[in-house]
Amino acid sequence: MTDAMFTLLIVEDDAGIRSVLRTLLESQRYRVVEAENAARGVIEARNHRPDLAIVDLGLPDRDGVALIREVRRFSPLPILVLSARTMEADKIAALDAGADDYVAKPFSAPELLARVRAGLRRNAQGGEQLPILRFGPISVDLHTRSTSGPEGAVHLTPLEYRVLDCLARHSGLIVTQAQLIREAWGPERAGDSRGLRSYIKMLRQKLEPDPRQPRYLLTEAGVGYRLRVDDELAK
Repeated sequence: MTDAMFTLLIVEDDAGIRSVLRTLLESQRYRVVEAENAARGVIEARNHRPDLAIVDLGLPDRDGVALIREVRRFSPLPILVLSARTMEADKIAALDAGADDYVAKPFSAPELLARVRAGLRRNAQGGEQLPILRFGPISVDLHTRSTSGPEGAVHLTPLEYRVLDCLARHSGLIVTQAQLIREAWGPERAGDSRGLRSYIKMLRQKLEPDPRQPRYLLTEAGVGYRLRVDDELAK
């Protein structure tokens, strides 16, 4: 599918920001639908069935988190929050409501486009087999659970593979700590952020070119983690 076949919904009350987003997205050959409030956003999401939505949280008629919850009742489309709210609690509330990613205003155009591509890619892949992950000279095949580097095989534990698998299924997007813990350990370990940090540290030591300055396994402070993808590194 080419970019021209993708429809993106912008839910934003600021006409100036909508205009900037429309110009940016149409320059990449996306089709754009606009909504100036939450009520209109729900209508456009139902009518146009967009491939991805970009949603502001500070909407005039209803909070964006409520909009996300309502859209999630009838659609699994990727939702990218674009908001001036930078508090960790706002990010967690949006992600817990069903958003897939969160970008703060003011935003970088290359970063926003990379996050849009990540959301569209995740949606298009659906149930397809995960690709081989590459961390510099190291490659990870999540299907066969094998890892290799310049000096041969690299040992990862089953739990490390489960953490990587969860991040890879949402590559380029934020995955909350709660989601990673739930999918890797199960609900009985809910809240064990210390254990998760330990495993992320071990994965960085095994996979990152420089674990002290990670390029691939990124921390989203107070929220979770994100697996950086190649198009973000190239921007």
